[in-house]
Amino acid sequence: MTELRSLFRLVFEPSGSIRQSVFEREAEIFLHSYGVSGDDHIAEFAPYESASTFVAVLDDLDDVLGVMRIIKPGPAGLKTINESCGQPWNIDGPRAARAVGLEESSTWDVATVGVPRGAGRHRFAVTAALYHGLVLSARQNGVRSLVMTLDERVRTILTATGLITTAFPGARPGPFCGSKASTPVFGHCDAMLDAQRRLNPDAYRLIVQGVGLDAISVPARQSFILGRSDAERVSPDLDLVGPGVAV
Repeated sequence: MTELRSLFRLVFEPSGSIRQSVFEREAEIFLHSYGVSGDDHIAEFAPYESASTFVAVLDDLDDVLGVMRIIKPGPAGLKTINESCGQPWNIDGPRAARAVGLEESSTWDVATVGVPRGAGRHRFAVTAALYHGLVLSARQNGVRSLVMTLDERVRTILTATGLITTAFPGARPGPFCGSKASTPVFGHCDAMLDAQRRLNPDAYRLIVQGVGLDAISVPARQSFILGRSDAERVSPDLDLVGPGVAV
């Protein structure tokens, strides 16, 4: 039997030159999608840089085909909660977070998700892999809830996959950071994924279980624990279901 070779690989918490490449790709996507300049992009995330990590999809040349920025609890707080206090929403973000049961210590902020145009026919698989990486890393690090400021077009797509988010109390869609209509939203991980399992089982198998990500090499679950060294992320004894999907 000929072994199928994965086209791309999923990485969590990249460091060094790869992290820099991921950041540059993120900035490029923001420029092309929302007209945000590189300098403005740097300024936008500067308060959260030390609390940021990434999920990314790379090809065999380490070119970045997909990027997701995660902001962990840190000195500056969570970006979505802070942003909700200003224009265009002007709500009491911390109070809204408490009202819906968000505990900042166990909440992550999904600050960016982007796949460049160059991904072509692989765009769907790359996007699914990014969300699969989010699910694995959230589970491995005891994350109970997620927050994000979502463009309503993206929110509609997520809803179609069964990933339902809820607006912060008092928040309505409004123009933000180049988006014509965005909303600060939240989701409690267990409830959100259980709803997806019932509403869209095919998407659940793809995003949560990784079934169907044949083109993407997914590392072992321990690779998604924060703070592990590169050496600790390498596991020669993966239990694989299909090409490159670790369980």
